[in-house]
Amino acid sequence: RLRRAMVGVDVVIHAAALKQVPACEYNPIEAIQTNVNGGKNVIEAALDNRVHRVLALSTDKAVNPVNLYGATKLVAEKLFVQANAYRGGDPIRFSCVRYGNVVGSRGSVVPVFRSQIERGGPLTVTHPDVRRFFMTIPEAVHLVLQAVQDAQHRGIEVRGGVPGADVDDGRVPLPREADIGI
Repeated sequence: RLRRAMVGVDVVIHAAALKQVPACEYNPIEAIQTNVNGGKNVIEAALDNRVHRVLALSTDKAVNPVNLYGATKLVAEKLFVQANAYRGGDPIRFSCVRYGNVVGSRGSVVPVFRSQIERGGPLTVTHPDVRRFFMTIPEAVHLVLQAVQDAQHRGIEVRGGVPGADVDDGRVPLPREADIGI
């Protein structure tokens, strides 16, 4: 079905993922099937159909992963980057883009932080040195479209301009456009 869906397609943005850390930890087989095997299926279908550009969306959690979600996204990144070696003479380009927390998206940590603040804290974080990266939905869309357009290299793209936030002290600098009421 995926192969048929890509017939005549020029650009694929692979955004499907099991992306919530607790869900991945509780359902490790599903996390691997979705995040790793699903990516492999996208790569094979794109190669078979000579899709011009394939962009996989990833996460800042793929950097030195400490949980299964980050680990599966790291493996998926490696598959997409290495897929360029399987393209032969075709002009297809596989690449990835990483970003952090999209404010207002399903699975955003912001509602969790809001609830913790309303209850008097503290904010729960993975590690005291963790940095969170926040962007709005329009910023995330722009990032993805720019990455597709600029897919000159074949690798992992980490776009600048997204401020990191240390959340252990409760200060979370969010994008100006994010109206979330914290």
